[in-house]
Amino acid sequence: MSVFVLFIAMASGTALIYDDEMTSYKLLWDDPICDIEVPERLLSSYDQLKHYDLVDRCVRIPVREGTEEEIMLVHSSEYLEVIKSTQTMNEEELQRVSKHYDAVYFHPNTYRCAKLAVGATLQLVDSVMSGKVHNGMALVRPPGHHSQRNAANGFCVFNNVAIAAQYAKRRYGLQRILIVDWDVHHGQGIQYIFEKDPSVLYFSWHRYEHQQFWPLLRESDYDAVGQENGKGFNINVPWNKVGMGNSDYLAAFFHVLLPVAFEFAPELILVSSGYDSGIGDPEGQMTATPECFAHLTHFLMQLANGRLCAVLEGGYHLKSLSESVCMTVKTLLRDPLPQISGEMAPCLSAIESIQNVRAAHKPYWKCLMYEETAPLKDLSTKSQQVMEAQLTQTSTHPTAEQAVGNTNRDEAIKTDKFLESHMKRILFPVPPVKTAASIVSKADAHFLPLSVQVEMEMSAQERKTLVSGFDAELVKEEKALLSLQNVVAVLDKILKKEVCNGIVDASVASVSTTIALKHCFDFGLQRVLCIIVGDMDLELSLDDGKILFMNICQKQQTEKTNSKYRISLNWKEDTERNNFFYAVLGFILPIAYNYQPDLMIIVIGPNRSLGVNGISLLTSLLQGLAESRILVVIQDIEIKLVRSVATTLTGVSIPDFGVYAPASQENVLEIKRLRHQFKQEWKMLQCSVRD
Repeated sequence: MSVFVLFIAMASGTALIYDDEMTSYKLLWDDPICDIEVPERLLSSYDQLKHYDLVDRCVRIPVREGTEEEIMLVHSSEYLEVIKSTQTMNEEELQRVSKHYDAVYFHPNTYRCAKLAVGATLQLVDSVMSGKVHNGMALVRPPGHHSQRNAANGFCVFNNVAIAAQYAKRRYGLQRILIVDWDVHHGQGIQYIFEKDPSVLYFSWHRYEHQQFWPLLRESDYDAVGQENGKGFNINVPWNKVGMGNSDYLAAFFHVLLPVAFEFAPELILVSSGYDSGIGDPEGQMTATPECFAHLTHFLMQLANGRLCAVLEGGYHLKSLSESVCMTVKTLLRDPLPQISGEMAPCLSAIESIQNVRAAHKPYWKCLMYEETAPLKDLSTKSQQVMEAQLTQTSTHPTAEQAVGNTNRDEAIKTDKFLESHMKRILFPVPPVKTAASIVSKADAHFLPLSVQVEMEMSAQERKTLVSGFDAELVKEEKALLSLQNVVAVLDKILKKEVCNGIVDASVASVSTTIALKHCFDFGLQRVLCIIVGDMDLELSLDDGKILFMNICQKQQTEKTNSKYRISLNWKEDTERNNFFYAVLGFILPIAYNYQPDLMIIVIGPNRSLGVNGISLLTSLLQGLAESRILVVIQDIEIKLVRSVATTLTGVSIPDFGVYAPASQENVLEIKRLRHQFKQEWKMLQCSVRD
């Protein structure tokens, strides 16, 4: 029999801030540059959130105006007065003022809406920092990341995210804020404001094309690392071709942002959430599908104790924008993640950009200290032939003329149809219970989070029925039978999607895991990632790709022992701090995403080379894969470990991964050796390997 403790979805944990009034301004004259910045950007996003029943699951926070004092945390009083004056202007006067700036239009309601955008962003920061919610999203308009101290720019009036960072530092005394800008345009306004400030780490990827794409700035390149005390705290990843997709974006996170961010240890994350970097957008011309933003959000939620504020920036294909907004909010609500689509192989241009960023930032970050220093090539120069070809294909303005032509209208319709079918494939119901556990002793169950469904012992008849389907020779002993019972009881619920994930006490983990893996393939799974932490051997054939077996162990393995589907990682743990970030981000995670498993099994065996913090980090980051289906099998019960892993799986809170420590030279050499050995077989490693 089983005792059920139902998991209640954390609907109260995510804020959503939106107000129809921010749709009350629009372009009043013909302007092919600005005509894509329309009220429907907000309306379609909010309607799609309602369609997926996400609005009711969020905490609604009222919108307020940003005050003049708050706006002047970033902008000058002179600039503020100019924007205020637009409230009483006629159309001719508005048009004249708009021409003073690059790609901006004004309306009598612009000032009011811009103040609401600032206030909504600050309301979100207050809600997160006060603990009212864990995280949230502000759907605002106008956007902000291009605007500067004395200038509107690129549809942006007040720099919402920059104001939020200054506000959080002043009101809450924060000393480390991470701003992640995944809009397809460079947020030069944020860069200018914080380029000398080491308390704000700014990361931006953006369409650059060797300075041929708007905003056409030399300081948008990879070697613009910040100035004075801010050197190393400005990270630009320039995309030098269109068509960047899911694997390119993930590679930039694995090999640049996440290592630096974990070392930086932010207290708050602000996301400039521009979705013109998504598929079908006429501005970006990139190919990232909406679920990619779910995975990016998931990674960021592992930082700053989950305190994350996403603020809308760009996004001009309404279907792509609205679906991507929904995937972001679903992830903030801690729904299981959909599998990410597409081949996991970053393109050569992405590899070049990422490696150059790593080289440029080597002097400033311990996580990059062992990287080679020379960039692959100077991205600021190009052959005349390539330059001419680029100029014939790429607009030098944020809006290309062809965006309103017949060709682009046809492409937009094609994208709409693709997304309609694509989202039906990847969206799935959330299991009523998120996490299950099977514990031998009822007394041990009390230290699990209340949200866990506990599977208690079976009767003798239930055990007999269970074992009848397996090799009885393997489970003759009572101890082995109990272990198998625990593993299969939870595994079956995961496979049937009755629960999302689980944790199991298995005193004979090797036998139980071997049978569990065979059970997975009988069920119809094609790929299972099995990571064993400690000394344990499984008698299984691994050559057909159905199992990717990774062993994190203390004993030294020879290079010949490794093969594509059997990888041994010899790791020496820092007993006082967590040095496992280097291995997880730089090796394990890229391979796992390359493999795209249907299920993950993590087995904690004897003589393990990882402590609780390292195991929690591994479990937490891997939850983005396999629709978050993950089974953790622990051979030797340790209360602290079980509690940490269970907390990680439930998503009740972000576990403490411990103090960041740079990897030892011995560990770095081990990872480098493995990267070089497997770089051709697992393409996601190539961004961190130099030939």
